[in-house]
Amino acid sequence: MAQSPNIGSLAGTWTYRSFNNDPNLATDFDALEFGRGNITIVDAPMGVFTGRIFGPGWALELSGSIGYGTPGAVRFQGKGVVGGAEWIYDYIGYVIPAWPNGVDQRPAMVGSIVRTLPHPGSGEGTVNPAGVVASWIAVWQSDVATLS
Repeated sequence: MAQSPNIGSLAGTWTYRSFNNDPNLATDFDALEFGRGNITIVDAPMGVFTGRIFGPGWALELSGSIGYGTPGAVRFQGKGVVGGAEWIYDYIGYVIPAWPNGVDQRPAMVGSIVRTLPHPGSGEGTVNPAGVVASWIAVWQSDVATLS
């Protein structure tokens, strides 16, 4: 496994998943999915968060900030045009500190996401409304980060 990132540099590629905030324990796990993809964070000046979140057929450019502390915090916005419609999402998250006795622990971030603008849904005539909140996790893949 490559060297883990620290709060000083989160640069690299992260596996991203988000989940609907459904309190019903009987809800099928697959029905909780809000989104999935990869986040690529690139090296930037101290305190600056920049990168891209993307999956098959979509991508949002990310910009925001990194807060240093315990835990480290990230706050960023994703913007892009997907299928001719503008998508904007806002994210807040926290870098999970390493457990001193953790075994095979991968760096991770967890947080919350809100859909800032409505955009068309996957069905004809459907709309994904603004204001929907979900929870997310990102697990570090590698320290190779390019936005080419």
